[in-house]
Amino acid sequence: MTNSAARPAGRREWIAFTVLLLPLLLVSMDVSVLYFAIPAITRELDPSATQQLWIFDSYAFALAGLLITMGSLGDRIGRRKLLLMGATAFGAASVCAAYATSAEMLIAARVLLGIGGATLMPSTLALVRNLFQDDGQRGRAIAIWSGAMAGGIALGSVMSGVLLNHFWWGSVFLVNVPAMLLLLALVPVLVPEFKDPAPGRFDLLGVPLSAAAVLPVVYGLKEIAAEGLEPLHAASVAVGLAFGYVFVRRQRTRDDAMIGRALFRGRGFGAGIALNTIAAFAMMGSAYFTTQYLQSVLGMGTLEAALWSLAPSFLVGVAAPVSAALARKTDRARVIAGGFALAAAGFALIGLVGSDSLWLLLTGAGVLACGIVTVMSLVSDMALGAAPAEKAGSAASLLETGQEFGGALGMAVLGSLGTAVYRSDLAGAEPAARETLGGAVATAGQLGGPAGQQLLALAREAFVHGMHNAAWGGAALLLAAALLAAALLRGSGATAVRPAEEPAGQGPALAA
Repeated sequence: MTNSAARPAGRREWIAFTVLLLPLLLVSMDVSVLYFAIPAITRELDPSATQQLWIFDSYAFALAGLLITMGSLGDRIGRRKLLLMGATAFGAASVCAAYATSAEMLIAARVLLGIGGATLMPSTLALVRNLFQDDGQRGRAIAIWSGAMAGGIALGSVMSGVLLNHFWWGSVFLVNVPAMLLLLALVPVLVPEFKDPAPGRFDLLGVPLSAAAVLPVVYGLKEIAAEGLEPLHAASVAVGLAFGYVFVRRQRTRDDAMIGRALFRGRGFGAGIALNTIAAFAMMGSAYFTTQYLQSVLGMGTLEAALWSLAPSFLVGVAAPVSAALARKTDRARVIAGGFALAAAGFALIGLVGSDSLWLLLTGAGVLACGIVTVMSLVSDMALGAAPAEKAGSAASLLETGQEFGGALGMAVLGSLGTAVYRSDLAGAEPAARETLGGAVATAGQLGGPAGQQLLALAREAFVHGMHNAAWGGAALLLAAALLAAALLRGSGATAVRPAEEPAGQGPALAA
């Protein structure tokens, strides 16, 4: 039932929430902001091939490896305090990145940006949990939060292209600075402090253990998606899982654990983490194909492809508030299951795309995105509502770590499936053309004439064939997830269930 005893949020809380969307947008945009900048960076800094990869990946690795640590730290020292510290670090690292004079300096700045992002992401979501005590208002806020996060990734590449048309490559980082200054000015005025009143000691050994559990798995999955299943990549995943086992065992035996057992007592918390991970799997797995389709199959330039990729975001802007409204009126399990079914329908549409089907692709991507955002917003609200309010930072960090795992796994599994079909269809082609569609485009350009055109046509058809197989595999997974959601969440009600250990009207320690 609805938490009627909670104090409804007023204008001040909604203004504070709007301010909290700033770091969320910037952190999600920084995932894709280098897509256009890398040629200019290559000319200016002359990075090696390995350094170029680390310029891209160091941010994501630092972010993923520290989410659990920062979520737990925010619960202990205060989420507002950690947010302000993270904003300061993010702004300073942005300046360092913008004026980097070497590849090594830029990689170091990207690592610092990832560390700052790891403080901002769980802090903002945990503060949303604390600002909105009314279940219905919190659901609407988290729906907007989820839509903004999804839109930020698409917006990052577009903003990068626009800035680089007028300024030098460092401008893609400097755009963060005014937003961080605004955040530092407004958050102390608008956002009250929240923290765990009795946090216990901080688990210092848990910090390297959590990073050792997350980073090798994410790295291995990303490399599998890019290069296929190699022994070294599989070993990386295995090492991460082994550290994960040690980390979980440690958390289960400590009273002051980073991930407390109380988190999983709330009904729906564990299910929410799992379903959110599956949703991220589908979101990133589909993006792996749609971006390549726009550029390498339809032959669009990078900026044009980025602009077209924004089109599904308009549907997402409608889906998030509609899903929140539906969840207030009917059984949450039905809406979440419906979101998975809708996303499966989007995958099915992508499975029908031909080699010249822009609008069908965009429609499928839009339908899929609507379903995924519906799921993510509702399961995030459910998981946060089920967690004790004083552990909201840890709960948010687990949700976001699950998203990192799910996204990397989606690209690895669906990407590998599509690549296997592509290589099978081009079994007799040149080695470079058989490796990737990008390689085929380059080889076709070198060949020229009818031979090049024939190779390019065959490669595009092979890529679309692989995309079809991945899309139908994704659709089957999402239909299974819909059944799983209906079974796990049956009777969960129309709103989040308040945990037994948090009586109505009682929240975490709050300081103005």
